[in-house]
Amino acid sequence: MAILLGCDSISLDFPTKRVFTNVTLGVNEGDRIGIVGRNGDGKSTLINLLAGILEPDDGRVTHRRNLSVGLLGQRDSLDDSDTVRHAVVGSAPEYEWASSPRVREILSGLIPDVPWEGAVGTLSGGQRRRVDLARLLIGTYDVLMLDEPTNHLDMRTINWLAHHLKTRWQAGAGALLMVTHDRWFLDEVCTSMWEVHDGSVDPFEGGYSAYTLQRVERDRRAQVEEERRRNMARKELAWLSRGAQARSTKPKFRVEAARELIADVPPLRNELELKRLAVARLGKQVIDVLDVTAGYPDPLKERNGSEHRQEVPNERADKPVLENVTWLIGAGDRFGLLGENGAGKSTLIDIIQGKLKPLSGRVKIGQTVRFGVLSQQLDELQPLLNDTIREVLSRYKRSYIIDGKETSPEKLLERLGFTQEQLWSRIGDLSGGQRRRLQLMLTLLKEPNVLILDEPGNDLDTDMLAIVEDLLDGWPGTLILVTHDRYLMERVTDQQFALIDGHLRHVPGGVDEYLRLASSAGLSGGQGGSPTFARAGAGKPDAKPDGTASTGLSNAERQRLRKEAASLERRMDTQRKRIDELEAQMAAVDPTDYLALETQQRKIDEARAAIDDLETAWLEVSEQLES
Repeated sequence: MAILLGCDSISLDFPTKRVFTNVTLGVNEGDRIGIVGRNGDGKSTLINLLAGILEPDDGRVTHRRNLSVGLLGQRDSLDDSDTVRHAVVGSAPEYEWASSPRVREILSGLIPDVPWEGAVGTLSGGQRRRVDLARLLIGTYDVLMLDEPTNHLDMRTINWLAHHLKTRWQAGAGALLMVTHDRWFLDEVCTSMWEVHDGSVDPFEGGYSAYTLQRVERDRRAQVEEERRRNMARKELAWLSRGAQARSTKPKFRVEAARELIADVPPLRNELELKRLAVARLGKQVIDVLDVTAGYPDPLKERNGSEHRQEVPNERADKPVLENVTWLIGAGDRFGLLGENGAGKSTLIDIIQGKLKPLSGRVKIGQTVRFGVLSQQLDELQPLLNDTIREVLSRYKRSYIIDGKETSPEKLLERLGFTQEQLWSRIGDLSGGQRRRLQLMLTLLKEPNVLILDEPGNDLDTDMLAIVEDLLDGWPGTLILVTHDRYLMERVTDQQFALIDGHLRHVPGGVDEYLRLASSAGLSGGQGGSPTFARAGAGKPDAKPDGTASTGLSNAERQRLRKEAASLERRMDTQRKRIDELEAQMAAVDPTDYLALETQQRKIDEARAAIDDLETAWLEVSEQLES
């Protein structure tokens, strides 16, 4: 496999910290690499070094001759005065880009609703992100480097982008490096991972789930090694004080299968207990949205009369955003709200809180309801920017009950990744991720019983997302989550609802069902003269979310595969028992009989290799059953 680019013994220092020390990496053709790590550990810096934007202090970065690299930064460099057309395709004549199926597919997937001749400076943050992505993806690069590509994208666009990146190159061609906190996206697209931490980069095989499992195993190995080192030290001390000790058999460590790693892990949430506590705090009546229609009247019509409406047309004027929506929200419910950008999620959230009066229908809010809201823009922190964290915390109680245990605000902040020294920092000096974590904690400290979270995962790294999820698992109240982070949505909520064409519907199948429904509904494009292209698979009942046809399995085929999977599981259990027996036999072998030890170890290795083959076969059968 040919190497495309790499770095050899690179080191880099910033004025306040050392970012990398003696890092050596290589990117081969066919690599699809996800880059993870804590905020500030150097993920974006690593991409900029490999792209040639930054120069290392020591070592070197090498590229294959004539290698083309496409880079998507966290912030775009689009010219506000450019038209969308010029920003995406430059000065190329229409017949060149419009005749390319690849370019048409990218434009229809990313910017069907963006005014083609409109100015870039008039676009929203999400539209600018999609325009910048379209500009990059229509290029033909050997290597793509993407820094937080899913920021500001809705879930269906994220799904489209994942499918595009998986099929952009043939197998074994091109290379992709990607920094993102979207764990579903990492699992869907990447085949290997780099973890950036403490000035180094550790590679892992597989996507995010495989990386997580390997990291748990790595940490467990380190713990075992540390325990072994301590035991050896104690033995050495005993020998020094009391003389030579009798020989004992060599300690052994057996790597457990993934199933055994999680066998004793309790459920994420005690749902019955949380429901009981939520009912005690809220009572039976929480929020009933009954047959609500909502929208925004034409401000020009209200201010100046209908005669001005023809002078400055407003396409949204008097058009309902929500139609006949009924949503009954009870004590302890954990609901996720899905929908594209502009589908009406913010409108529905405002309706739920009583901030927006519906055009028709009723909203009943229980008398005991106390809302806690984490907004995308973190407006709640604006009046506090000149205060230190410690000054803000002094305005709250000194102790709270979290997960059934008494804790202080300072301890809760420490759980969310803050150090004691950072408590003296001005809020205005905090990073985006630090502000989001602080505001989440302040929201919880107000002890609401209905919590509304709007994109709480923005600016957080994957480790901190896991901590936030763990914190929310023990929160006893009603939770409404709005996010385009699929992993976070499925991890934190119990049921999902989707806004499609102004109507709310329950999606028992979760995100997959929503994507099928959204794909069937199709895309509405053509605003402002933008190019409109049909999405593959739209309107076909048997289409998958990525637009490909679903083949399906007959009942007989499914029955055969289930039997095969059960047989493989029984064979794996038998093989594991055999390994236990072989290891027990090895423990009884004379430690000085090296030939016998070698023979026994060979048998163990062969048995483990047989388990690996059986697990691979079981995974292949499982994937067929899920297709």
